[in-house]
Amino acid sequence: MNNEVKLIGHYGGDITHAQSAWTSTDRELNEEKIERIPALLHMLAENGHHTPFEKSTLHFLVTCDQTAHIHFLKHRIGVSINAESARYKELKEDKMYLPEDWKHEKVNRNDIFLNNRDLHWWLHLTDNKNSDWNHILQEYATLSNLLYHQCIQDLTPTLGRKRAKESARFFKTMNSQITMDISFNFRSFAHFCKLRNAPDAQLEIREIAESMLNEVMHIEGNPFKETIAAFNLINS
Repeated sequence: MNNEVKLIGHYGGDITHAQSAWTSTDRELNEEKIERIPALLHMLAENGHHTPFEKSTLHFLVTCDQTAHIHFLKHRIGVSINAESARYKELKEDKMYLPEDWKHEKVNRNDIFLNNRDLHWWLHLTDNKNSDWNHILQEYATLSNLLYHQCIQDLTPTLGRKRAKESARFFKTMNSQITMDISFNFRSFAHFCKLRNAPDAQLEIREIAESMLNEVMHIEGNPFKETIAAFNLINS
């Protein structure tokens, strides 16, 4: 399955950020001050006055592969993450991510591949001349999941269910997916987008970051419109 993003909650927006900045003078809003909000937010963002942007919250549910999960874990300040744990439960859904750009990349059955005895046990996966690396990964991950579940079953009687679950996950592949509950304040979200929705970011986390930003941009009423523009996140 593809990685998935869903915005499940939010608080604040442009007005919240502006009122936070104006706390030092006067938080009361009037028509003239509301018209000044876009310019104020741009000034704050451009000059590094970012604490007002910490007053809003974005709350997501994300299902992603393990590499993307690791990228998320690099972001700790202003970010809260809870995720499915293979230590506390058996991951029975066997969700897996398959790279779309691998679909037409054919397997090269060269001499090194054919003569490597360590690979003979899965050479049958490439018997079909039309096999591509996307298919091979799917078969490999499926086998990995079968071994994972069988290992839990076999280890439980002797090592106990707890140890069986936490150690059998060594069979899980990097393309296995988990679901995470993630929240950001907007300052941290902007930092995340700048790093992860960038041309040099890995494709998977870049697509997730783009989807997260898209979810925020489509909140009814577009409450973060001017803040997104102030941080230049659309063109980052």
